[in-house]
Amino acid sequence: MAVIELNKDSFEETVTNNDFVIVDFWAPWCGPCKSFAPTYEKVSEDHPGVVFAKVNTENEQEIAAHFQIRSIPTLMIFREHVIIFSEAGALPESAFRELVAKAGELDMVEVHKQIAESSSQA
Repeated sequence: MAVIELNKDSFEETVTNNDFVIVDFWAPWCGPCKSFAPTYEKVSEDHPGVVFAKVNTENEQEIAAHFQIRSIPTLMIFREHVIIFSEAGALPESAFRELVAKAGELDMVEVHKQIAESSSQA
């Protein structure tokens, strides 16, 4: 699956309708973003069951503000509508591949259970 560009109209729909979404927050003027883009594209080709998306923080300031994106590139991984990873900085290809693999192995039943337990204690 090709990398898709998200905007405020498609962001929520994409995260809601897909169980595994990786979002790259970037900007056209950002050097590290430009150098990470080919790696992001390459890794996306090896994971057809995962939605790889990009958000241009210049055009989509509302989304960037909502997720408190303070530096770019920032990677955010959603599994079953839950943010399981959010970190700024471009990753080398091997580290990015490892991150995608570990995110895919995460036991989401346990994650949802922990979320339910922590919200019932609040």
